[in-house]
Amino acid sequence: MTDPLLDHRRLVTRRALFRDGARGLGAIALSSLIGREASAAAGGRPELPHFLPRAKRVIWLFMSGGPSHIDLFDYKPALRDIHGQELPESIRQGQRLTTMTSGQTSFPCVAPMFEFARRGAHGTWVSELLPHVAGVVDDITIVKSMHTEAINHDPAITFINTGQQQPGKPSLGAWLSYGLGSMNRNLPDYVVMISRGNGNLQALYARLWSAGFLPSRHQGVKFRSSGDPVLYLSNPPGIDAETRRRMLDGIARINEAKYAESLDPEIHDRISQYEMAYRMQTSVPELMDLSDEPDAVFELYGQDARRPGSFAANCILARRLAERDVRFVQLFHRGWDGHNNLPAEIRGQCRDTDQATAALIRDLKQRGLLEDTLVIWGGEFGRTIYSQGALTADNHGRDHHGRCFTLWLAGAGVKAGFEYGRTDDHCYNIVEDPVHVRDLNATILNRLGIDHERFTFPYLGLDQRLTGVEEAQVVHDILT
Repeated sequence: MTDPLLDHRRLVTRRALFRDGARGLGAIALSSLIGREASAAAGGRPELPHFLPRAKRVIWLFMSGGPSHIDLFDYKPALRDIHGQELPESIRQGQRLTTMTSGQTSFPCVAPMFEFARRGAHGTWVSELLPHVAGVVDDITIVKSMHTEAINHDPAITFINTGQQQPGKPSLGAWLSYGLGSMNRNLPDYVVMISRGNGNLQALYARLWSAGFLPSRHQGVKFRSSGDPVLYLSNPPGIDAETRRRMLDGIARINEAKYAESLDPEIHDRISQYEMAYRMQTSVPELMDLSDEPDAVFELYGQDARRPGSFAANCILARRLAERDVRFVQLFHRGWDGHNNLPAEIRGQCRDTDQATAALIRDLKQRGLLEDTLVIWGGEFGRTIYSQGALTADNHGRDHHGRCFTLWLAGAGVKAGFEYGRTDDHCYNIVEDPVHVRDLNATILNRLGIDHERFTFPYLGLDQRLTGVEEAQVVHDILT
């Protein structure tokens, strides 16, 4: 005899119970693919947004490796006076060290080896390494009091992207896709592009833009700079568009039959992804072709923008994606891990990113897109005031530092020409207005009309949320 309970467990997954219950019987009964796609395009969760949003989309310029806040934005003239002095234990306070500096017996302070100047109407200190960003400083809010518990790259970058240090949770872009749905049925809700500098290159894993426990269609889609922008986007030799259409229709019928047997909701996600891939065969090549961009655009972003895969080229693509209402675009630029030869490496990183970053702000602003596009710039943590390894007259390294680091935001109702938070005289501890990674995520959700405490997904018996169960606060002081 068969066990009816075991049969039921086999046919209905835990995810199906949660998701189908949320959708209701009407959604489950939809047999038309067109009907399902129209429902998804109509906009994610029916209860969202919770309130009037200021942002429609997000562009995150992620500086992978941890930019040195000390050398770029968090400048204090008194740092010159303590250069070479031992960092007092009263400042370090027994901080947990990475394996790179745990064996050091001396921790000499290192002042910036670059000049700073006050820029903009508010006299904001900006490093000479960022002359172009200095030109748009009146359009951004600089947060100098970011902090995280993570001290190594993988947990730190996982934390800021997914809200948890442990792998397996959905990324911010996936949460937004799930909650708010699509604004363009011909392109993914969430696009990732990666460029590389000349510094230490930390690994970037696809789980950083994964859907985690959310339906798989919400995961980020990585665009490549050579060959097919998305793997297997082109039809193989001998397959034309009509043949591909017939194949997809046949696969959809097989998948529908499988769904009727197993009730696994991932099957419907698979059908949606096949259909999206089919539409992307037209939309993505058109998007990636920059030949219709005038020379003035390349002059704005820099001639490196003509090189596919460069940070500058990816910034132009980010603007084109914003014009096409893609919900979340994330540009990872690798190489900010300044453990050694930091002065030379950070010069190169800024040279690769400074002009294009400022150009993106200017471009979005002149096209009227900055008003409803939230732009974020920053990495997973900062760097230490003390030198990693020997300090020489013209060279040094800086280790990871999570106690304080700098990040900036622009657009979508974020204050312009504003600084928030303050660190001590050693740029080591926060002394005013701390902003945790969870607070940042709560604030990003707020700009998109989402109350982070009410935005949940049932999984493993809990109402999971991006900001976790710990206390998180929207940083209202940086918002208009």
